[in-house]
Order: sequence, then structure tokens, then C-alpha cells
Amino acid sequence: MFRQIKNKFLRYLVIAIYLIILFTCAVQINFLGLFGYSPTKKDIVLPNLNVSSELYTADSVLIGRYFKEDRDPVPYDSISPNVLEALVATEDVRFYKHNGVDFYGVVAGAFGAISGNGRGASTITQQLAKNLYRTRYAQSQGLLGKIPGVNILITKYKEWMTAYKLEQRYSKQEIITMYLNTVSFSNNAYGIKSASIRYFNKMPSALTVNESAVLIGMLKATTMYNPTRNPKNAFNRRNVVLGQMLKEEYITQAEFDLYSKEPLNLNLNNQENKTSNDSYLRSAVEKWLEKWSEENEIDIYTAGLKIYTTIDSRMQQIAQDVMEEQMKVLQNRLDNIWRGQEPWRDKKGDVIVDFLPNNARKLPIYKSLLEKYGNEEAVFAELNKPKEMEIFTWDGMEKVTMSSMDSLAHYLTMLNTGIMAMDPYSGEVKVWIGGINHDYYKFDHVNQAKRQAGSTFKPFAYLAALESGLSPCDTYEDKPISISFVNKQGENEIWEPKNADWNFSHQNMSLRWAMARSLNSITAQVTQDVGWDKVVEVAHRVGIESPLESVPSVGLGSNDVSVFEMVRAYGTMMNQGKKTDPILVSKILNSDGETIATFKTKQEEVIDPENAWLMTYMLRGTIEEPGGTSQALWEWDLFKDENQIGGKTGTSSDYVDGWYMGVTKDLVAGVWVGCDEQSVHFTSSSNGEGSKTALPIYAKFMEELYKRPELGVTLGKFPEPTVEITKKYNCPSPRIRVQQDTTNFEVDENLFDDSTENLEEESTTVNPPEE
Repeated sequence: MFRQIKNKFLRYLVIAIYLIILFTCAVQINFLGLFGYSPTKKDIVLPNLNVSSELYTADSVLIGRYFKEDRDPVPYDSISPNVLEALVATEDVRFYKHNGVDFYGVVAGAFGAISGNGRGASTITQQLAKNLYRTRYAQSQGLLGKIPGVNILITKYKEWMTAYKLEQRYSKQEIITMYLNTVSFSNNAYGIKSASIRYFNKMPSALTVNESAVLIGMLKATTMYNPTRNPKNAFNRRNVVLGQMLKEEYITQAEFDLYSKEPLNLNLNNQENKTSNDSYLRSAVEKWLEKWSEENEIDIYTAGLKIYTTIDSRMQQIAQDVMEEQMKVLQNRLDNIWRGQEPWRDKKGDVIVDFLPNNARKLPIYKSLLEKYGNEEAVFAELNKPKEMEIFTWDGMEKVTMSSMDSLAHYLTMLNTGIMAMDPYSGEVKVWIGGINHDYYKFDHVNQAKRQAGSTFKPFAYLAALESGLSPCDTYEDKPISISFVNKQGENEIWEPKNADWNFSHQNMSLRWAMARSLNSITAQVTQDVGWDKVVEVAHRVGIESPLESVPSVGLGSNDVSVFEMVRAYGTMMNQGKKTDPILVSKILNSDGETIATFKTKQEEVIDPENAWLMTYMLRGTIEEPGGTSQALWEWDLFKDENQIGGKTGTSSDYVDGWYMGVTKDLVAGVWVGCDEQSVHFTSSSNGEGSKTALPIYAKFMEELYKRPELGVTLGKFPEPTVEITKKYNCPSPRIRVQQDTTNFEVDENLFDDSTENLEEESTTVNPPEE
């Protein structure tokens, strides 16, 4: 066929064109798998970007992102002209003149590299093709891609073809915008918006000439010219970009002289430097959305979603501020107790041998040093060498000289906390504080940590009693009790619980009064009468999901549970017996702003509304009854306008864990305080009870919250019962005037007992110690 062309030059030219066409087709269809993937027409029309998803509070405050590549695309008119001019001057001066491939620029780029003017040989469109479609990645290579030299030729040719397709499909504005939205700026910042916020804490529309030159300068080598890692290199590279802008007449000589002398002026106080508790929240939401993501085949790290949580940023900040203030006080208290001593003690109070070395052996640095030195003696010699470092304290990051072992001791002896607040009716979580600092303590103390609940578990035993037919006015004697049972080993065992103060009054007390005073003796009798299996069943029904060992001490909180579970369970009592699953996310929007998911709580009536209301009445008893363990709340401004609060303190054995669970007409909240290392703890009821550790955090939080009624939590009485209350409940206590609660129902006067016989006088101790 070609021989019919007589002109030799023309014949060779046609052959060359034919081969090019053939080669192009072969590359395009990946003939025999030789050439690897090439972008299709669909790819060009709908380029696939991994866009970060944004996490917002209910009041639309951005608190974080999920990303594999931190990318947040912006439109052309949201990019400063300084950025566009710096990019074109440095990377592709003929950008507005070529059709994707600039053969003149290839030659000019080669000479430019020799002369050092820094202009790249690839066009912006070619670089976009490379960024969008991963043309140089291994999965884009065919069999010929394994041959050195050939792979570069094929890859480059595919980039040329893709660049030409992009130019046919998109305008120059769209191409340069897509490029700036896809290019990497190091530190996992992808796109001009992420970069401008990361390095200068401003939107890309506000970038100055110098700031634009810094960012565009990074594109040549993001690590070498990273302004945070290599500021001197970044400074020099910035000036090269300014020189290119001068050459292309985007700036004047006077401007160049001025700009090139200015420092980098980075501003790293950007939105990623939020309080550490946002990280607990991000992790919690990610876990909460796992099932939804799997069912809908949506990757929140790449889908560009806007995820709205139920968290109120203002309530969260109040809780955060209160937590930091009170935890500083508690930490000072703990440090003073153990000053000059080793605080890690066993049950007998003896120092635990090799406590620090055993904890050091769990660290990654121990394993790496062991591989380096080959023996443990050398490892610990290295770990005990003093060196300069920064440590987290409640007075801020502190520069110190200490060894790694000293640093380990510092962090192991710090108190931690978990705080959660929820609307009991909607299930919306309003506050979530997973710990004191996510940078140093990754474990979330709201939903991951499980600790002994202590006396905060007792209401479940009293709820079981109500379900068994008892009323809040039924009485038990505060007396020693001995319970025989068969333990897990099949052996007979006798349990003799003691009250926290080791005394028994031998008084008959109503269930409400006994729960208010948190008496172990009466709680143990109630548990024995209703059956510990019944207590376990009730606790599981109202919201506790953790395994519970069915033993006589179950009603005293001998099992480990989470703050999350306890808040849900207490919420069941406030919500007329309906168990309400907490929700962390209210809605999700896609990248086009369309709502693709909304979330509502699931509710199930699990206890009778009468018994639920009676339990909220009994929870108020810890404040209203003589000697109630929540009466320390009276120290704060919480009870004006006839406001009512119910709650329960809790303290585990040896003062390891301090708890407070509080309920109001609008909010259920739980607070836990303790060390992650359970061998480090307070030493007495005067410093380690839940009423001394967790309760003040709750009290200060509610006091501040009541100052902001616009947040939806206001002063007032508990809701009145929605069903007829048939059980006797308003039983008098010593020196307490009998006053019947107003309901919408006629109440049988015989339900009330005006007798105060066998009721002890009002305790002179406001806050008696509890278990």
C-alpha cells in the first residue's frame, strides 16, 4: 500500500503517521496488556478526586476532617490571582497558548533546567493528567512498563494523550483550577485550599504574592522546599518563583526587591490545631459511622461529605473548660499525696516491683532499642539517660530535662476523665470528652474504657426492687448481712458487705433514703431479695451492654462498664422507661450539598413508665434526703427557680474510680475520673470519692450551662408523671416536711405514711463516705 506513494519522503511520512496512529490505538486499548491503563472518555468527563470529608457540630462549627488526601476543592474565583500568576510563570509560561502539549516548551524546559531558571518541562495540563489518573503508578503500567526507558516513553505518551483530551473537554480556567485542587503540598495537604490553611491559616483567595510564591515553589519538590521542615530551602525557592514572576512581568523590579527580602511569615495556627478532644470526637464518629459506610459503600475518607454531629460546640467548650480547670486541681491533689513516693501500689499498699520497666517493655521505643543494642541492660541505660524534651502538664507544654523513664512515670500518674452529656428524649449526644489530651492518651474514656461503676450502679438494683413489687417507701434495716453463695469455682463463699463508714445504724430506712445515702448493707439485702440475676437483667435491659457477672455484689457496682452505657441507662429512667440509643450524627450531605442520610434515635419501652418515674424521684433523693451523697451540689448555684436535679455518686474499691451520674429535666450526663493505670489512685474518702472528684466537674458544668439558657438546658422541675402512680412514694424523712408532688391524677391518700417511727434523725454529716 505504501509503495504506491512514489515520493520517498512522503511515503516515510505517511508510514510514520500510520505507526503513530496504530501506536496510539494500541496504547489507548491497552493491546495485549502491553501498555497499561489509559483514561477513558468517562474518566475525562468525570475525573475521580479523593476529597476529604468535613466534620461539623450541630451549630455548624467545623471541628475536623477525614481524609486519605486532605483535599477540599475550591472554584476558580476563590483562588488568588497571585497563585495563578506564580503557577503559570514557574510551571508553564505558554499555558494559555498550547493545546495540552507544548513541544516548544519541552525544548525550552531542557535549556531552562541547564540554566537554572526552574521552569518545568511538562505543561500544567500534563501534570493534571498525571495527578488525576496516576499515569506513573505501577497499576497504570503494562508489560512494556517493566522495560527501563520504554516505560518512560509510554507513560509520557499517555500523559500527552490525556492532556489533549482534557484540553478538548475543559476550559483553561477549569484545567488550572483542577490542577490546583489536586496537586500535593506535602504534610498530606492536597489542593490549594488545604495548603493555604495549613501553612498560612487563610483561604486561598487571600494569599499574597509572597505566600503564593512559597506554595507554588513547593511543587518542584514538596519535601525539599517544605517551609516547615526546610525553611531555608523554601525561602530560596520562593525567591526563584518571584524571579520567574518578574521575568514574566507579573511583578515589578521594585516589588521583587521588596518581596524577596521578606521572611516566610508562616501561620501554623490553623483549624487542624484544635483542642485534642476533637480527635476523640472524630474517632468516635468514625466508629459510629462504620456500619453506615459499609452498607452504603461510601468511604468517608474520600467522598467529600459534610457530616453534622449532634454535638453543641458551645456546650462542648463549657465542658472542656470546666474539665481542664478541675482536672488541674485534682492532679495537684494526687501529686501532693504521693510526692517523693512511688504511687503504684498493690492491694496491700506495697510498691509494685518493676512497675516502670514492665510498662516500658510495652513501648515501641523499647523494641527498636532492643533491636539496636541486642540486650536489655543497654536499652534501659539509654532509656534512663536525661535529655531535653517537652511534656504535657496542666500549665501547658513544659520544657524539661528528664529521662524517657521519668517521662513514662509522669504520664502514667496523670488522672484522666470521660464526660458525656445527652438529651434523654432525642438521644442526641451534646458533649463528648474522651480524655484529657488525645495526643498523649488515645484511649477514649467515654466508649472504650470500662471501669467499675461503684455506687452509680445501685439504682439498677432499686429498679429491680420496684419491678418486683416494692415501692420507694418500703423499708429495710441498716444492719450487718451475711450472704452465702457459690462462686465461679463451684465453692461455697460468704460475703459480708460493709458500709463505707464501717458502721450500721440499725434503723429502718425507706428504699429512697437508703439509695440516697448509698448504704451497701441495704443495697445488698435488696439485691439478695430480688435476685442478682434480676439486677443483671434489668441493667442490660435499660442500656448496659457490657458482660455483667451475676454475683451478690453486682448491685454495688462490682462490674466494669463505660460512661456511654451509663448515660444511656440513666436516660432510660428519664425518658419514661424508653431506652434511647444515643446518636452522634444527625445528617450527612454529599459533595453537591444534597442530604444523603439523616439519623434518628431508636426507642424501645423497656420498663414500666410508673417505675421509670419513681426512679427519677428516687434519684432526686440523693439531694433531698438527709445525708444524701449528692448534697455537695448545694455548694453551687444550681437550685434557684425550684430547679430539680437527680444523681448518683460512685467510688470503686481503693478510690481507683470516681463517678458522677446526673439527671435534669433536659440532660443526662456522666463523669468518670481516674488513672488509666489502676494501681495509681487516691488514698482516702476525703480526696478520692466520686463526690470529691467527678461531682464537682458535673456541678461546675451545669452551673455554667444554666447561665446560657439559649442552649436549651434550663432550670425547672422534673416532668410530672404521664401515668397514674399507684405505689406509695412520698414517704417522709426526719425533719423533712411532707409535701405531695402535684400530678394530673387523683392520688389515693392511703398511699402516704405520715409516721416517722424508726427513722433516724437527720445526719450531721452532709457528705457521708460511700463505697
